[in-house]
Amino acid sequence: MLSSPIIRATIQSCLLSASSNVLAQTISSYRTNSPYTIAWTPVLHFIIYTALNCPPNFLWQQFLESLFPSRTLHPSSAAIAAASSNDDKELDSEQAAHSIVEPRLNRRNTVLKFLIDQSAGGAANTIAFIMIMAGLRGASLEEAWNLVQFEFWPLMSAGARLWPLVSLVNFTVLESVEARNLLGSLAGMAWGVYLSLVAASP
Repeated sequence: MLSSPIIRATIQSCLLSASSNVLAQTISSYRTNSPYTIAWTPVLHFIIYTALNCPPNFLWQQFLESLFPSRTLHPSSAAIAAASSNDDKELDSEQAAHSIVEPRLNRRNTVLKFLIDQSAGGAANTIAFIMIMAGLRGASLEEAWNLVQFEFWPLMSAGARLWPLVSLVNFTVLESVEARNLLGSLAGMAWGVYLSLVAASP
């Protein structure tokens, strides 16, 4: 059960979310020159939010990748050279070695996936954060929705300074799942600190 990628990702994200909130409290205490004590309620709120939000995001990324694969198969350079010189023997050799095609970055898919993720995905995540955190603080549905209308664009604007770059590097440079997860986790840690400071503000 714990070997499931979605469960591992959720546990990792919850730990990072808790750490980012504690770090945000440390920063806030330093800024205000006040005694430092950890307030565990907001830490718990961020863990609950992350536990609810991570699985849908994991599935969303899988869905986007299935619709728009970052890398698709194209004729290899060696196969193209062999075909252009009418070298049937070399073509047969490339096919036997399973190197007649090779995965390459699909620019169209990458652009589409990037745009959809940053627009629809970003908007959904922002609304989810505002409403879930408001609900955990005891707000009614109407009060939570009023907060969405007030906080949505400032959060989207702040996120636009971080997540497009993270997505661009993930979709174009990093190929392994491990590398993408590492970059996403590091960026998520920084974003979690920012969200914690926003959530703690009056």
